[in-house]
Amino acid sequence: QVQLVESGGGLVQPGGSLSLSCAASGRSFSDHVMSWIRQESGKGRDFVASISWNGAHTYYADGVKGRFTISRDNSKNTVYLQMNDLKPEDTAVYYCAAPESEAMGNIFAPNEYYYWGQGTQVTVAS
Repeated sequence: QVQLVESGGGLVQPGGSLSLSCAASGRSFSDHVMSWIRQESGKGRDFVASISWNGAHTYYADGVKGRFTISRDNSKNTVYLQMNDLKPEDTAVYYCAAPESEAMGNIFAPNEYYYWGQGTQVTVAS
């Protein structure tokens, strides 16, 4: 059974930092794009960041560029999201996601992803 398990969410003040992890099990994703997607309460899912299979290429939503960093460790089948200078508008449930195969279409489209974690809540408030 394939599982993606996120951890590291929580409550943080504006300007603070959090580090999210996503550990995969059940299969290797070392040849897959891996991404973080978030969903604000009552809204649809939005692309946050993506990383290529070897970590050579990363992509970010405009609103998080310069503040968030995605990385991966294929030896641990794990992807990370370092979030700095957090803002109240970053409040959301953050999901780790992976496509069904290594050949993926639009990495920015949440509906292109096949495997999803259960999500971890990030709340930015004073």
